Amino acid sequence: MRHYDLVVLGTGSGNMLLNEEFAHLRTAIVEPGRFGGTCLNRGCIPSKMFVVTADAVEGARAAARLGVKATVEPIAWKAVRDRVFHRIDPLHDSALNYRRENGVDVYTEEGRFVAPRVLQIGTERITADTFVVAVGSRPVVPDIPGLDTVPYHTSDTVMRIDDVPASMVVIGGGFIAAEFSHVFGAFGTHVTIVQRGPRLLMAEDEQVSARFTELASQRHRVLLDAAVTSVERDGDGVAVTVSCPDGDRVVRAATLLVCVGRQPNSDRLGAAAGGLELDEHGHIVTDSAYRTSVPGVWALGDVANHFQLKHMANAESRLVRHNVLHPEDVRTLANKVAPHAVFTSPQIASVGLTEQEARRRGIEYLVSVRDYAQTAYGWALEDTTSFVKVLANPLDRTILGAHIIGPQAATLIQPLIQAMTLGLTADRIAEDVLYIHPALTEAVEQALLAL
Repeated sequence: MRHYDLVVLGTGSGNMLLNEEFAHLRTAIVEPGRFGGTCLNRGCIPSKMFVVTADAVEGARAAARLGVKATVEPIAWKAVRDRVFHRIDPLHDSALNYRRENGVDVYTEEGRFVAPRVLQIGTERITADTFVVAVGSRPVVPDIPGLDTVPYHTSDTVMRIDDVPASMVVIGGGFIAAEFSHVFGAFGTHVTIVQRGPRLLMAEDEQVSARFTELASQRHRVLLDAAVTSVERDGDGVAVTVSCPDGDRVVRAATLLVCVGRQPNSDRLGAAAGGLELDEHGHIVTDSAYRTSVPGVWALGDVANHFQLKHMANAESRLVRHNVLHPEDVRTLANKVAPHAVFTSPQIASVGLTEQEARRRGIEYLVSVRDYAQTAYGWALEDTTSFVKVLANPLDRTILGAHIIGPQAATLIQPLIQAMTLGLTADRIAEDVLYIHPALTEAVEQALLAL
């Protein structure tokens, strides 16, 4: 068996781990798919390139409220799609060649553990002193009668279709469903969203979730408290039977998109044979330093945590790099704050406790909500639906959570993330910081001053 000092499984954030500090080691990478992982090839990067285009379309159509008469020609979907993937697709070969040219062995078949720190790759077995497992996750395909008999898409495939469908049923009401509903709705598809819960984006703060559901229902057909009970072919499209509070109905569409969550790829890893402990959701169990149950094996990213956030996986990769290189000085992730954004319309960003979480856990809090419309830039936008919401501890005045729905939400929340990370009080960042007038950041400032 060929032996290595270090083997990395997965080339999303796992590929970021290797730098010049590992040049003296014998290293290998195992990647049966494309370098870059989910984020680069079929996740956050291409989807946001589509979102930016959808935002431009939606902005043109909404310009009338500003006194601008604008029309949108039919969207050149193939030109948009090709612009995205002609930029992304060449990166695989360049990354693979870069690793090989710099002395890293690259295996392009799937690897499975057959014993602790023994990996089977095709007909070959390799061993290593250290393994880093970063094999990511994939879309969940639910057990719906008839689903296996009809053509359907997940986030892995829907961005590469040849034409914009006239109609689409989206199963699911989370982040991915919200973003693709925005994209295809802007491009002219009639979208029906089927959501099990009473609101869309149920993981968000209730107030944000309710506002988004209200606005999405103005753009799309939204079926709440609903469940898909079966799917069948309908000519070239699909017929989806949906159980709703008022009875069953059949929704017909040209395309079906399944967005009901993601699952870790640990089941493709031979985790049990490799001695890796899994939790009830299939994630590899690690300690706070990202060590697994097997000495010398580390895990990070979607396969090891529930965040499913690229920025978290990147931070974990930097941490694991240090820990592998400096086992005498093992570190843990200092920042426990995990912000996220949903790049839909309107944009949403969140960090820390939601109000319902605070209530459920019996945590005392103060809350302040400030509408964009209460700021000068909000006036310029003619915005009547967006807001900033901040929760703070009434005793030590630190920020417990922040939630924003509206234009530039993912950018506006950053000073609140920094304040939470650094332990700054709401009073201090409200009163000791100058906020540019008349920028949208004044909505953040005013929410903090109200606290």
